[in-house]
Amino acid sequence: MFPCRLHSIFLALAVLTSLCARDVGAPKVVEVVAVHPTRIADLIVLGHGFDAGLRQGMVCRITRGGADIADIILVDLRTNCGSALIVSLSPGQSIRRGDVASVKVLKT
Repeated sequence: MFPCRLHSIFLALAVLTSLCARDVGAPKVVEVVAVHPTRIADLIVLGHGFDAGLRQGMVCRITRGGADIADIILVDLRTNCGSALIVSLSPGQSIRRGDVASVKVLKT
């Protein structure tokens, strides 16, 4: 029951933050500067933060050379850096330093 509730929360955050993304001037792309594996989940560190228009709860797509790698959710933001957790990961892929994150925005 908990995973379904967590999935619903992620979807709600994605909708709300995507609708607000245009208003806050979120950057088009953000570079992954580090990946810190932990026992529970990998922590993705981004090279931009709050001053670049990123907000907690935004969902971003990670790409490398035009290929979709993963979706992440921003969990903690500082002035010029941020951290995220992986929401979904394409089979056989891993997030690496230098990958590009872009804020997902709903089409209207």
